Amino acid sequence: MADGELSGASLGGEPGGRGGPEPEPEQLVRSWQEGVDLCSGIYQHLKEYVPLVLCSGSEAKPAEENLAYQKLLQTLEWYLFGETPADGFAKLEQSNSSSQLCGRVFKGGEATYSCRDCAIDPTCVLCVDCFQNSVHKNHRYKMNSSYGGGFCDCGDVEAWKTGPACKMHEHGASEDSVNSASQLPVGLAERAQQLFAIIFRYIIDMLIWTEDKELPLGLQPREKTDSYFCVLFNDEQHSFEHVIHSLQRSLGCSQREAQSHTTLIDREGRRAVKHGTLQSCQETKLDVINITNSVFQSPLRVEILHSSVVSHQNFALRLLSWLSQVVSNSAGLRQIFCEVVLNQEPESDQPCLSSRLMLADAKLWKGARKAFHELIVCSLLMETEYKRLFAIEFITHYKQLQLEFVEDDHDRNVSVTAQSVQIFTVPTLARHLIEEHDALKIIIETIIELFSEHMDNGKLHFQSYSQDKLSRKQMVLYDLKYVLICKPPLWTDKLRAHFFEGFKTFLKLLKTMQNMEPMSRQIGQHLEIEPEWEPAFAIQVLLKCILSMIQEWCASDEQVLLQAYKECHRLLSQCTNECSQRDARKQLNTLNMCGHSISLKRYLVSREPVSIHLPLSRLLAGLHVHLSKSGAIDKLEEYVPSSEFQVEKLMDYPLRCLVLMAQVSADMWRRNGFSLVNQAFCYRKVKWREEMFDKDIIMLQIAASMMDPNRFLMFLLSRFELFEVFSKSPVPRNKDVIQQTNVLVEELLHLIIIVVGERYVPGVGHVKKDDVTLREVIHLLCIEPMPHSELAQSLPENESNETGLENVIHQVATFKKPGLSGHGVYELKPEYLKHFNLFFYHYYKSQQTKAEDEQKKRKKQSNSNEALPPPLPPPFYSTFVKVTSILSCDVLMLILRTVLQRAVDSTGRLWSEAMVQKTLHLICMALQEEQRQLEGGVAEEDVNFDVYLKATRVGSSAVNAESILSLLEKLRSVPQLDAQKDMIIWTLQMFEAVKKLREKSSPCSATEAASQKTNETTQDEDKAERKRKAEAAKLYRQKIMAQMSAMQKNFIESNKHLYEKATEAPKQETVRTEVDSITNAEDPGVALGPMQGATAAEKIILICILCQEEQEVKTDEMAMVLAACVQRSTALSKRRSRTITNLGDDCDPLIMHPDLGCGTHVGSCGHVMHASCWQKYFEAVQNSTRNRLHAELPFDLETGEFLCPLCKALCNTVLPVIPQQAHNLDSKDTETVAQILTLSRWLQNVVTRIIGLNASDSKGLQLFFPEMTSSENESKLMQASATSWKDAVEFRSILSFGVQSPIKYSKSIVEMLQLFATAVFRVGLKVAPNEADSRVPLMAWNACAFTIQSIENILNDEDKVLFGSLPDRQDLSLRAVLQFAASQRVVASPKVIQKHLTRLMSVFLPHLNVEDTWSILDIDFFHLLVSLVLAFPSLYWEETVELQPSDISCAFNNLYLFHLVTMAHIVQILLTSTTDCPMEQDGEESEESQSAAELYEMLREYTSRSLEYKPHGCYLWNCVKCGIFPFLRCSALFFNYLLGVPPPEELSKDSSEGQFEALCLYLALPTNLFKLFQEHKDIVSPLLQRWCSDSSVQSFLKGERTTVQYPRERNQLMELPEDYSCILNQGSQYKCSRSSDDETKNLALCMFCGAMLCSESPCCREEVNGEEIGACVAHAINCGSGLGMFLRIRECQVLLLAGKKRGCFIPAPYLDDYGETDQLLRRGNPLHLCTERYKKLERLWQQHRILEEITRSQDMNQVVIGLDWQQF
Repeated sequence: MADGELSGASLGGEPGGRGGPEPEPEQLVRSWQEGVDLCSGIYQHLKEYVPLVLCSGSEAKPAEENLAYQKLLQTLEWYLFGETPADGFAKLEQSNSSSQLCGRVFKGGEATYSCRDCAIDPTCVLCVDCFQNSVHKNHRYKMNSSYGGGFCDCGDVEAWKTGPACKMHEHGASEDSVNSASQLPVGLAERAQQLFAIIFRYIIDMLIWTEDKELPLGLQPREKTDSYFCVLFNDEQHSFEHVIHSLQRSLGCSQREAQSHTTLIDREGRRAVKHGTLQSCQETKLDVINITNSVFQSPLRVEILHSSVVSHQNFALRLLSWLSQVVSNSAGLRQIFCEVVLNQEPESDQPCLSSRLMLADAKLWKGARKAFHELIVCSLLMETEYKRLFAIEFITHYKQLQLEFVEDDHDRNVSVTAQSVQIFTVPTLARHLIEEHDALKIIIETIIELFSEHMDNGKLHFQSYSQDKLSRKQMVLYDLKYVLICKPPLWTDKLRAHFFEGFKTFLKLLKTMQNMEPMSRQIGQHLEIEPEWEPAFAIQVLLKCILSMIQEWCASDEQVLLQAYKECHRLLSQCTNECSQRDARKQLNTLNMCGHSISLKRYLVSREPVSIHLPLSRLLAGLHVHLSKSGAIDKLEEYVPSSEFQVEKLMDYPLRCLVLMAQVSADMWRRNGFSLVNQAFCYRKVKWREEMFDKDIIMLQIAASMMDPNRFLMFLLSRFELFEVFSKSPVPRNKDVIQQTNVLVEELLHLIIIVVGERYVPGVGHVKKDDVTLREVIHLLCIEPMPHSELAQSLPENESNETGLENVIHQVATFKKPGLSGHGVYELKPEYLKHFNLFFYHYYKSQQTKAEDEQKKRKKQSNSNEALPPPLPPPFYSTFVKVTSILSCDVLMLILRTVLQRAVDSTGRLWSEAMVQKTLHLICMALQEEQRQLEGGVAEEDVNFDVYLKATRVGSSAVNAESILSLLEKLRSVPQLDAQKDMIIWTLQMFEAVKKLREKSSPCSATEAASQKTNETTQDEDKAERKRKAEAAKLYRQKIMAQMSAMQKNFIESNKHLYEKATEAPKQETVRTEVDSITNAEDPGVALGPMQGATAAEKIILICILCQEEQEVKTDEMAMVLAACVQRSTALSKRRSRTITNLGDDCDPLIMHPDLGCGTHVGSCGHVMHASCWQKYFEAVQNSTRNRLHAELPFDLETGEFLCPLCKALCNTVLPVIPQQAHNLDSKDTETVAQILTLSRWLQNVVTRIIGLNASDSKGLQLFFPEMTSSENESKLMQASATSWKDAVEFRSILSFGVQSPIKYSKSIVEMLQLFATAVFRVGLKVAPNEADSRVPLMAWNACAFTIQSIENILNDEDKVLFGSLPDRQDLSLRAVLQFAASQRVVASPKVIQKHLTRLMSVFLPHLNVEDTWSILDIDFFHLLVSLVLAFPSLYWEETVELQPSDISCAFNNLYLFHLVTMAHIVQILLTSTTDCPMEQDGEESEESQSAAELYEMLREYTSRSLEYKPHGCYLWNCVKCGIFPFLRCSALFFNYLLGVPPPEELSKDSSEGQFEALCLYLALPTNLFKLFQEHKDIVSPLLQRWCSDSSVQSFLKGERTTVQYPRERNQLMELPEDYSCILNQGSQYKCSRSSDDETKNLALCMFCGAMLCSESPCCREEVNGEEIGACVAHAINCGSGLGMFLRIRECQVLLLAGKKRGCFIPAPYLDDYGETDQLLRRGNPLHLCTERYKKLERLWQQHRILEEITRSQDMNQVVIGLDWQQF
């Protein structure tokens, strides 16, 4: 039941409930009060009325709701208040003080907000209303969608650092400031306590009742009826579709009924699907079980319950909601209720009432759980003291609740265990539970028990597990994280003791993970079954924050830290000793090197088991760092004596793990499969590395700080299995072994670099947290510029999911804003490049290579040395300072010397460039450390760092016969190391610098000076040689680039069409390879009438993209066709609520309505093919797809769709290319015709011709002449027409002004014209193709007109000039569309076109008797103009001879048709767009203003003064000028592409000045448009009278109807708010009228009209043509004629739809402060509207590229094809 309905009922809101008390409830209450046992009285009442009132078994109907309130709830309210419920609630409202806590319970999908600056932890959230009224709105916040079940933390002082309450709650009373129960009216508290106890016991009894056919004592009916319900329960295993199908089969119901059942089952958890006798219900149960049972799934849970049981259970649910309402209205009643449900009954073993219901939670259905949890939130969790008591009950039963949850099949958000987040995240409460109730120990023991089934010999082992159960078990780890979020500011002895108990239990958990799931290297045979590795890493990633928080807790108290360290060391030593006992048989091997020795038990990682999971070792490393940082390391000896430390054993296991990673890099473990590769990747991935790889490095640094450096390195050599490589002479081996050995040496050197150089850990080196983050960011940006999200993902998060990136990013990087696509990126500031470390330990190999190339590229561009020396690291803490001694130890010197010696002796293969590079890096690090000591002012004899001396000393043995310095000198001449030459020179310079420091500026000996001079000379020569080579290489590159550029130009010149873009700037290469347009330089630039400019025949040469053959386009040759796409469009219509009707077999498309509701658009990618080549291509596509039966294709072959062979744009037809014909007027003939053929004479000829042509189809001439009107002019015209018909000469008088033979088209062109015309007809009207249909030419003309209007609209929106702005390919396609529309005589018969012309001319010729007429308000005159001009040549057709008008005839025909249409449009503008104008004003008027006023006055007369106002002439002229401007622009485009007459230069300039005059000149119009009416007054007057007297015009002027005003408002996408949170708020407040529940839907906002829809929701599905479709698809049919653009609010993404089978997702036009989109709101950063991207979406719509975008997306991403778009 919805909350709104319940609120009205429960508060006595229905009629009669508040008007006056009925005698019945009052008398009943009195009998209860007078009775001995109140419980028996209430139970007796419930026994009598509940089965009668709530008998439907499912959702209560309104009548049942009213009756339930009157008979049941109203009686309880009477007893509670002792008076009418209305008065009782009113008094409560007056006495109740507002609470500081909000406590709003979130529904699933509701928007929540968390402040990153002020929240104690990420679980602290606000609802929409509180957020909007809080200070956090201006902070760094995150947006998310709730999973449901949580509540708003507004007002909770423990949840926020600042601003705990919003404006609405800041003045509310604190929950524990007063004892509200004591302020209740007298007697109310006692009655409430009694009533709440009885009601809650009743609720518990009924909800946990297990008997299906009986009721508890006291509720059993007198007579038991055979009335049962078959109840179906929800689970999370069966899909919606499966349940719907099963119910249809078992119940025999319709799909809609089954869908309704399924929806309610999913929402409420159960539903009665059958009511009947016991036998009938049992049959239904058996059917459901049989149908849903399968091998892979268990059957649906079905139970048969007696109707009385169902009634009482439904009423128990109603009581839970009623209690929630009552306690929410009064703090006093809430406190009483909490006391009732939390107090344990005396002398009873049962827990308190709340615990009883809580322990039964897993047995309840979803609806009961939700109601119970909501009651917990609005009662127990709203009072601090009772929240504490409830938390104690919760932690007491915690283990049992979690064990039952694991076995449950419902989601966590409907489990009572989800309330842990509301309890454990309260800092004081969490610490209280740990200190007083061992919460930490209980939670960890629960984890251990849950994981006990995965134990194998005391270790966790996840080789056979249930993913669902494991996910549920992992939820307990979140609770452990919650309880540790806030470390205690003050420790007590009790807290220390209980925390330490929990810590020891935690160590037991870690012990089960120490060395778990060990791996052994596969040798010979590949691993057959790869082990499961994901569960262990899933647990590790959850433990990462827990381990960090436990270390923070320990570090906050020195005593706890030392005790924890001692216990961790003890347990780790115990684990190590256990492993050592297994290796007891192994003998110690003594290894000697450089006079040093070490005794070790032999262990080979490549031969023996090794584990990657070492949480105990890593925890000890973390605690050791905290000891170092806090200074407590000095007391460690008291807790862990150095004799017991056994550092070599402690470091052994982390070292084995690092060796394993090295061997994986060397491909030694490739036979172990991908499981090991994935583990190695995760080991260093940012989510895991802090508690895995990083801690292993720290453990090695700890060991290095405690061991002799030579022993340490010998230990490393032994574990890396490289001891013999450096202690003996190399033995020839096979190629694979050498390669593996080289990689291992490289990894060893890299590890030494890391151990010595990585000091950016607080406690290891003298750094802070921000220094660590800053260094990470620097090295990430050294790879490449990165967006904020990628940087954040590459940084580790803390327990609050923060990375610290914002603290440092602006210091080290500059932000580069994004363009129309992509995202904003951060670029590293140049001054921070010096901090780059090539061997940064968090680099993957690919990242290291990329960073190295990028840095060398920068250095090369700046002409600087390409050496990449190590940056100077920060100093170690005193605890770790001994680590640097590794750099000067004998063993390292031997390793370095050996590598250099082998590199100098380049004939050997036991070395690599990477090995030398790392060796140089180590040498430089050693010299830097020595330089640091020397520069510190220490005397030379006191310097204990002697790298320089050891590196320059010559050894005595053959192995070290040469010094490192001399080897470096020789290394410069090794050709394989040219790339490292700069680094070698830099290293030698470091030697010189250290040498000078050692000499302390003492004078050099002559020998040394000479040596130094020689070195400098050599360096200068090297620089000169390098510069010479660089110049030579530069010249060579320039030469090669010049050759490539020339070749590229030649290729592009011969293949221009391959480099075209469909809709780019006009400066690109044209598709036409050669166009000769010869024009007369003296042409005046007029397209119509006697002054029409001359044009030559167009010569077009095109190349077929399929066969690459070149052909000149001619009318008698093979057709060349353009790949085209025809689609219906509503992009030009501003009508938001529309029902598209211009489709189907009954549609008459002759006249287009001026709102342009739905038109037909023709688009083309501009790629040209031979008609025959295209046909072969299309047939090949058909044949290939027939063989792919199950393949999803982005196009539909049945409707003729295909992808362009070149650009893969979606097409559904082809458009033939037809060249323009020459037009040239003879000046003398033109002057003669102009004197004779006036508009009046022309009209007479037209009327005569039309009447004559149609006379043969009529019974007599009278059919064409209606009764005479009163107009004298009209009568004369009629008489003249009748007389002229009698003379055959007059009938053919129109031919006397010039005719010519029509153009003959080849058969191929005719076929393509028919094909394209049929496609336009089929798509435009959504009918079956029919070449013989009379509407085919009409659709061709309409498509032509609509396409031109679309182009003009785009040019206007983008502020582009009318001519010269279109790309050449779009120019070619538009020209082809015009020539196609003008060629309809080859598609339709002359009689059909003549009939259309007759109906079109009826707008101007009232004498023609046609079946229907149109109001001037309902005509789009540009569509009419196009149809008239293109249909008019049909008047010249004779039955025996095919004729068409000559150029002179065409010029005058077009002129007069255009003038007539223009005058009609002017009248249309004056009638519709000047009604709200100001009254007449004084002042001088121009000629145009006077003419406008005169015409307006004439219209007032013809409209019988319905035009009330007399606007000023200037205003009228301005209205006409603005209103007609788009029409003139469209007309100019039309005549230009039809005739080819070049326009005036002003129309190709960016300036808007002179545009109107240029258009008038080009279209042969006077600049004073009203002169047309003055010059042709006799002709126009009857037309004006007819137009103005139309009933539609009169209705409009009276305000009875609306119409389009001019200039027509440009269509745009709906306006979106700047802040995305406004849309989220709008969505959270939206209530679907079709849905009865209050759950938040997957809302989608139509970007065309602004309608809000429930996407993918059963409530708003529509049935169209017998098929059920989603709300968005159904809406798109009317709003976008099948195309849709929807903003999915919760996902922050745009859904593009095209019909029922196509769709795709693209990012929403909202960006965060870092220039990035956030699909699915994963990051949750504040989002703001990006105007440029919004405009890009708008252009996508207006340019009709939605279908193209969807197709390209589906072609690139096959995932989106598989989605069922019909359900959206």
